[in-house]
Parts: sequence; C-alpha cells; structure tokens
Amino acid sequence: MSNPLNVIDVLLVEDDPGDALMTQEAFEHHKIRNQLHVVRDGVEALEFLRREGQYADAPRPGLILLDLNLPKMDGREVLADIKADETLRTIPVVVLTTSEAEEDILRSYNLHANAYVTKPVDFDRFIEVVRQIDDFFVTVVKLPR
Repeated sequence: MSNPLNVIDVLLVEDDPGDALMTQEAFEHHKIRNQLHVVRDGVEALEFLRREGQYADAPRPGLILLDLNLPKMDGREVLADIKADETLRTIPVVVLTTSEAEEDILRSYNLHANAYVTKPVDFDRFIEVVRQIDDFFVTVVKLPR
C-alpha cells in the first residue's frame, strides 16, 4: 500500500470504459490514495499534460498509464511527444496495453517508456498488476518532483 506522504496524481490514458473502470476499481480495492485522472484519447492526454483548454487547471501527474491503441492519436505518438517535451519527459510512463507484439514492446522502449505491461484478462490479476505498478512507482522508485 502507498505511503500517504507520497500521494501523486496518476493520468490514465484509456479509451476502453471497461478497462478504465477496472483501473479505478483497483485503486479503490487497494485503497490507493493517489488521485486517478482518466482521459479517453491521445489528443486529450496531451491537452491534460500541457494544461490546455478544459484541462487548464489539471495537475501535473507523477505517473502516466498509457494504452497504445487509442483514437485520434495513437499511444505511441503520445509517448513520443511526451518524451520529446523537456517539461514532460521526466514523468514516468507505463505502457499498459493488451498488445503482446514484440514490435510494440520494442518500439515503446525505443520511445523511452519506463515500463511495458500487458493487461491481464483476469479481473483479479488486473487489479493486482495495477497495485504493483502503483506500489513500485510511488513507494519504491525515487521520482523527480
């Protein structure tokens, strides 16, 4: 469980409402105190991160959970934009996707993803994976402020 002193904002970029709901339930189930923000496509993700439009008051996330297969702007493009932006590149990005394709894994790491996790199909396993990601990036790893 996360240390309450290390509460961070987590941005989930996920177009599948079922997967977004499971992630929210994982946060609630494990009493993860971090604030989860959900956007549904790549364009929205960059607007949130750059605090544009409706996201002018959005917090800077301490962690991004990024799906690859997104509408409007693909997750790979989002990852490339994040890592090319001096103000955003230090935010850890965990690719959380259904793809097990070697080319997706390789390309994500070449674009400087911090981790690549394949979404488990099983609900209980999915919840455990989200808890482990949160635990690792919030309590184990030292992140820049």
